[in-house]
Amino acid sequence: MAHDPLEVSTSTCRSGTNSHKDHSDPSLAQTLASDVRLSFMNCTSGGQAVAGTMNITSMSPRAEYAAMLSVAIAEARKGLSEGGIPVGAAIFDRDGRLVSAGHNRRVQSGDPSIHGETDAFRKAGRQRSYRNLIMVTTLAPCWYCSGLIRQFGFRTVLVGESRNFQGGLEWLRSLGVQVVDLDSEECVTLLADYIRVHPEVWNEDIGEEE
Repeated sequence: MAHDPLEVSTSTCRSGTNSHKDHSDPSLAQTLASDVRLSFMNCTSGGQAVAGTMNITSMSPRAEYAAMLSVAIAEARKGLSEGGIPVGAAIFDRDGRLVSAGHNRRVQSGDPSIHGETDAFRKAGRQRSYRNLIMVTTLAPCWYCSGLIRQFGFRTVLVGESRNFQGGLEWLRSLGVQVVDLDSEECVTLLADYIRVHPEVWNEDIGEEE
């Protein structure tokens, strides 16, 4: 990749696929996200993500983040189309290769343990080490998924948004995990719209009483 993922800032980076607040070309990340989402959809089979290389090694860090997040967003939208909670995740290696991707399937599979991060984690198969892998998720990981990140030593987490739910972000930061929060309007709206229509399912997913 163009930068070492272990050196990214822990501060909030408000530069999601639909949220650009600097003077760079606002269409850049959107175009890249569209291209990457298409590439990702072309490398799936039977709903299973297939590892592959995404051409992000020459992008700026901002564009890299948008490209990676677009894969997780595609998973979130897939989950929504299945009637589930729209939270998606993807795992990349430090060279920008897609290792795996997944989405929340609590509703579809009747399994409360299948969050976006855990689905992607399972599909990644056995890894000798997770220290140089990047966990990308459309939503701040809950305590359950934050524990997974801590347990297996992920050192970089790319988050689409933390406005709807903050989960264990500050805890992960306190442990030295590099957290980049893109504050993506697309991610915020996608989940907020779902929560508004299905508050009972959302509360069930995060372990809250109605």
